Amino acid sequence: MKREIIQTNDGSTTIHLPEWNESYHSKHGAIQEAYHVFIKNGFSLFEGKPISILEIGFGTGLNCFITFLESLKVNKRIDYVGVEAYPVSIDEAMQMNYPKEIDEMRSEFYRTMHESPWEVKQQVSEHFTLTKRIQFFQDINDDNAFDLIYFDAFGFRVQPELWSEEIFIKMYKALKPNGVLVTYACRTSIKNAMLSAGFSVKKMPGAPGKREMLRAMKAV
Repeated sequence: MKREIIQTNDGSTTIHLPEWNESYHSKHGAIQEAYHVFIKNGFSLFEGKPISILEIGFGTGLNCFITFLESLKVNKRIDYVGVEAYPVSIDEAMQMNYPKEIDEMRSEFYRTMHESPWEVKQQVSEHFTLTKRIQFFQDINDDNAFDLIYFDAFGFRVQPELWSEEIFIKMYKALKPNGVLVTYACRTSIKNAMLSAGFSVKKMPGAPGKREMLRAMKAV
């Protein structure tokens, strides 16, 4: 499928799929959406302790990159697992302007993140381990392994099967007790699928350009 590099409204880049009219990030702003959804409404909830994170849709690595940067600010140990069925090429990843837009001093980490081998846990810094898995989301079978899930799959319009009760049951199982899942999406059918899987679900204010998003908790 053809992929194009485009610029979003906050100046940051993303990958666009013309055939689907779908992008890896919000056209309103890739970076600002990532910080709002995954850092402000997810990562920031876990203060003062090491956390394990599962990302559904590793994509361009933006969410991993900003999580690494945030971990440096709070000196927090992170065990990060990114799942991706169709990895972007290193060449495509290096065309993203995230280091330049966020922290050019850390551009080497962004490259290391993408050059790290798949299926192998890597100690990419003193406080950050990264495992990238090539895997279909339907094949995820982790059990009680993660504190936080970044659910960043392609939108419901193009891949509704990734937003099903079946998938969210897998997400629920993968989380530890009181674990949290955050996603940019907010659709009634998605919320209902989360509820059916056992989550307690809350609508949150969305990133710029979007009215709402969802945060779900594995309440025990």
